Amino acid sequence: MSFEIGIMTFGELTEDQATGALPSPRRRVRETIEQARVADQAGLDVFGVGEHHRSDFVGSAPAILLAAAAEKTENIKLTSAVTVLGSEDPVRVWEQFATIDLLSAGRAEIIAGRGSYTESFPLFGYDLKDYADLFREKLDLLLKIRDQNPLTWQGRFRAPLVDADIAPRADGGTLPIWVGVGGSPASAVSTGRLGLPMALALLLGPMTYHQETVELYRAAAAEAGHDADALPISINVHGFVARTSQRARDVMYPYFAKGMMDNNHQRGRGFRMPRAAFDAQASPRAGLLVGSPQEIIDKLLGYHELYGLDRALLQMGFGGVPQKDHLEAIELLATEVAPVVRREVALRHRSAA
Repeated sequence: MSFEIGIMTFGELTEDQATGALPSPRRRVRETIEQARVADQAGLDVFGVGEHHRSDFVGSAPAILLAAAAEKTENIKLTSAVTVLGSEDPVRVWEQFATIDLLSAGRAEIIAGRGSYTESFPLFGYDLKDYADLFREKLDLLLKIRDQNPLTWQGRFRAPLVDADIAPRADGGTLPIWVGVGGSPASAVSTGRLGLPMALALLLGPMTYHQETVELYRAAAAEAGHDADALPISINVHGFVARTSQRARDVMYPYFAKGMMDNNHQRGRGFRMPRAAFDAQASPRAGLLVGSPQEIIDKLLGYHELYGLDRALLQMGFGGVPQKDHLEAIELLATEVAPVVRREVALRHRSAA
């Protein structure tokens, strides 16, 4: 498969640094759809929306936002980033994303994850002590829904299904289902055994942070009889693109630092990000994808060489980056970064064949 480049958003609501005012939820959801439209028109491959159930985010219903994006776009793939599957009903998840798939003529995907934000579990009546078991069981059900209809199924956390007709079916009969992994060895191993694509999340740290994760994933996949080299892997990471390295860092830093303090995990319990620490995370061997188009090209090719990636999703607006700057970054990513990375990755594949 060709190398895919896209963007993702959490739809966070962060105080404006000049006025102290919060953007309205209406404004943020409209900006989110505009980001998808611009990304599609500019030629990016994927648009993702994360799921959070707090008043400082507008992404409590990603499927609705993605359905709206489906009506404003033509080619871009539309994915959750991630669906917190442990606190969801897999039947409803399938119905929603199969509907998006019909609206978009086959462009819907699901990235299913355990979720690093856990507010949805008590909200929907789940006990966090069942966190891991809930995800395992519900992923099993989601995969069976994808593969069988009607379906008979029984588990611990949900009423059984008996010859259940689960509709609609996806546009092409199936949906891509990825598993989001934040670095847990057990998650990587179980995803590999299932032969599912793996979406790696990297908040901060070195580019090499997930080396062991990828090795465990591929080893588990091969042991289970899957073609490990053919399984897609993506990286989801914060970043920003501007004409120059200095401008990219200067634009992103204050908003990223504000978001890390205000929106990271529980409100009021974020952490400080001094400028020196941010600059270190934007350096050539660190995880953030921040810089000029050439810097982003070089780092994405480095990620590809390191992990054998097939996809990268950048979160470029975290902390309330102004929409004008965000849209300019999307255009640069699509027109100056993505074509070069796709071409260079294709050349590497041909050379290795």
